[in-house]
Amino acid sequence: MILPAKHLPPERSLVGIGADILQALSHPKTVSETWTSVRERRIQLGTPITFDWFVLAVSWLYATSGVELTDGLLHTRQR
Repeated sequence: MILPAKHLPPERSLVGIGADILQALSHPKTVSETWTSVRERRIQLGTPITFDWFVLAVSWLYATSGVELTDGLLHTRQR
């Protein structure tokens, strides 16, 4: 589920979805704006995801310090 495997292609794993989220965060956005960006891109690529998978990926990125939520805006973590 987190990593791609034999029966889980990269674009369906949390790592793949997380990469799309990080790519969408070129500047801080609300969670809703980020979801809209990621959803539209995934639909164009032919690999749509549900909001549940989006939330799981955001949670995974937050747990691994990939993103932060400050003043209602989601942004990549500055290292």
